Amino acid sequence: MGKRILVQRRGRGGSVFRAAGHKRIEPIKYRKISREEFSSSFSAKIVSLHHEPGRGSPLAQVQFEDGQYKYILPAEGLAVGDIIYYGATAEIAPGNVLPLKFMPVRTPVFNIELRAGDGGKLVRAAGTSAQIDSITDKWVYVKLPSGRIKAFPPEARATVGVVAGGGITKKPLLKAGAKYHKLRAKGHKYPRVRGTAMNPVKHPHGGGAHQSPPRSTTVSRNAPPGAKVGLIAARRTGRKRGRQAKQ
Repeated sequence: MGKRILVQRRGRGGSVFRAAGHKRIEPIKYRKISREEFSSSFSAKIVSLHHEPGRGSPLAQVQFEDGQYKYILPAEGLAVGDIIYYGATAEIAPGNVLPLKFMPVRTPVFNIELRAGDGGKLVRAAGTSAQIDSITDKWVYVKLPSGRIKAFPPEARATVGVVAGGGITKKPLLKAGAKYHKLRAKGHKYPRVRGTAMNPVKHPHGGGAHQSPPRSTTVSRNAPPGAKVGLIAARRTGRKRGRQAKQ
């Protein structure tokens, strides 16, 4: 009797596929939006820097003018003791948070809100940044790291600069155990074994002398979980005919 394939086990949601959420510090979001941010600005001082398991960038704890403490996603180059500003009159400097409509074109930004007040949703990975492309009365167009240009409401907030910790991807892991613990913190299963390397009773792609699928890998969208691997509901497969190969 075979075992459940990986997609079945992952869908069940066991402890192997869950990240250790109790080690997280807190959800990283902006403060609740205030009217002051559209007419003036207020300051916050960086008190300390922290590491959060499963996150590539560091976190900064800041203290606002009113005494409130909060964790934020810091910009590259900030240090303990630096002052950042929130609001329309804040300078265009790394770490400052402004509504998009108050930023000039080509400003690098990150942690962008999809809607004003949602706390920040996009461009949060270490070392990433987007760029203000153009500004109209109704929308602010931002070029995302993928190259896609997306429209945002003018009142949506973003942080100026680049997310800190960009060098984390350049650090070599050196051994498989380091990669295991890195992915374990994110709830990712490692190592991943190819289905073609398995026995037929353990995976639909298993079996065969040369580790190639014994049959077509295209499956129905309505296939049962034990068979739903490969090219799910593919419109077409294979090489496109009549196209010249790239040099």
